[in-house]
Amino acid sequence: MDATALLDHCSNAMQDAGLTFGHGTENATDEAAWLVSAGLGIAPGDGFPEGDVSVDEAQRILSLLERRISSRAPLAYVLGEAWFCGLRFEVNDQVLVPRSPIAELIQSRFEPWLDPETTVEILDLCTGSGALAVATALAMPAARLVASDISAAALQVARKNAQLHEVDKRITFFRSDLFAQLPTQAFDLILSNPPYVSKDVFAALPGEYQAEPELALVSAAGGLEIPLRIMKDAARYLSPQGVLICEVGESAEALHRALPGVALTWIDFDRGGDGVFIMDREQLLVHRSRLETALEAQANVI
Repeated sequence: MDATALLDHCSNAMQDAGLTFGHGTENATDEAAWLVSAGLGIAPGDGFPEGDVSVDEAQRILSLLERRISSRAPLAYVLGEAWFCGLRFEVNDQVLVPRSPIAELIQSRFEPWLDPETTVEILDLCTGSGALAVATALAMPAARLVASDISAAALQVARKNAQLHEVDKRITFFRSDLFAQLPTQAFDLILSNPPYVSKDVFAALPGEYQAEPELALVSAAGGLEIPLRIMKDAARYLSPQGVLICEVGESAEALHRALPGVALTWIDFDRGGDGVFIMDREQLLVHRSRLETALEAQANVI
């Protein structure tokens, strides 16, 4: 059996099993291609070798398929790796599978929103696997980064990925509840893909999403508590020309409703994805009282 036949078999099996996608792939065919590539020991998109695969390779691929179907865990957890910005990252079930549309901003070095030559000090808040921080460090060799997370287990993964890509000397890691344990510093850019899913939405998600750490996905106040806390405090950690880029995904509409009178700038992406806004330091300072009021108003929302 050749690799293409195995891909078709895996894709059909995934569809028949009713799997859910969205952790680096959007459909059964793409996920099957990733699985077969991993079983053959090649990177996704490298193209399959001609001719039949070996018996050992076929068995390895079918074993991965069985684990993906039986566990209902994201394929990235089954493989122990994910791909983001064209880079390989080690992952486990203590971190989200990296999939943020912020990847497109990183690959463009944040232009036209920022001048990459003057964006030197960068903070990745809620770093998880470290994917945003590591990819940014590679895209912007002159930048110095701080990456933080409340989860010690996530930080272990992030440090491994920084070492894997040889940027560990340029990224300082902190265990911190948002800004609470960070040293006072002015950043030119604060990046964040924080928890923004409400408890009710999380409870209704397919198994693949519930396999991810709830700590990294769920925020109180209908998904808005953590994004609002970040917005409220970010200005104190930004340089005069600094900006906050924050992902809130499906909570974008709720955030818009919670902040009447605050004109958020939502970034359009060429390759899909939404729910990412940008605000500069001045805007955050001007609207600080509205942010505090919104946070108080959301206190009793589940």
